[in-house]
Amino acid sequence: MPCHSQRPESSMPDGRKKSVKSRHLTFSSLLTILGLWICVPCSLSVAEMNVPGHLTERQAERDHMVREQILARGVSDPAVIHAMKVVPRHRFVPIEDSRNAYEDNPLPIGFGQTISQPYIVAFMTEALQLQPQDSVLEIGTGSGYQAAILAPIVKHVWTIEIVPELAERATLTYEALDITNITVRSGDGYEGWADHAPFDAVILTAAPDHVPRPLLDQLKEGGRLISPIGTFPQELIMMTKTPHGFEQKVLLPVSFVPMTGTAQQGNSDENS
Repeated sequence: MPCHSQRPESSMPDGRKKSVKSRHLTFSSLLTILGLWICVPCSLSVAEMNVPGHLTERQAERDHMVREQILARGVSDPAVIHAMKVVPRHRFVPIEDSRNAYEDNPLPIGFGQTISQPYIVAFMTEALQLQPQDSVLEIGTGSGYQAAILAPIVKHVWTIEIVPELAERATLTYEALDITNITVRSGDGYEGWADHAPFDAVILTAAPDHVPRPLLDQLKEGGRLISPIGTFPQELIMMTKTPHGFEQKVLLPVSFVPMTGTAQQGNSDENS
């Protein structure tokens, strides 16, 4: 598998829109800690940052992952690098695959879905050019790892997952890690989350054959959307909202499972 190809964290197997279920998480310490780390020089080790013990588990493996899989491939944003170093990826995979959590590939998380390859998570996060006050919408929570990487970088992450069991599992993981700025909803992400729009950025972790118009409409002017598009082969694209419409840029060839649910019902709002 090429270093830039992966399966996404979630697909959407049910064509019907699920009943909406929101969870506002009630935990606080990790965001504060990680928010400070973004300003720490990259030469400072996690051990020197007085990090809680449950976040330093398997730190050497994360450091190796970042050095060999992330930095070596050109991802360099300090905020992204710190997030990849401190978020414990092994807490987002089933225990039977925990030993492989820091390998250079996706891993199964059940329900036919996977946790994304670390490099793709880092690449997509950096490409969004996020700022500390940004509000981000993620379509496809999956394991919860992508949102957890976004959490120390931005003000709030709103994430939608069509598989209720995955939405619940991710919520429990955030609670266990004391992450306070992620809100999870179980439902079909095609229509986005208008109640919390407009967003500074939108990220999709499954491939529609076109960008859902509601997601573009929910971007702020200057906002960015990143998504795999197509069947096979696919392209990872970035769309930026301007006063005159949208600018599109192709970033990488990729391989994601298709976005299902409403996205597969032949909608007429397809973007050209």
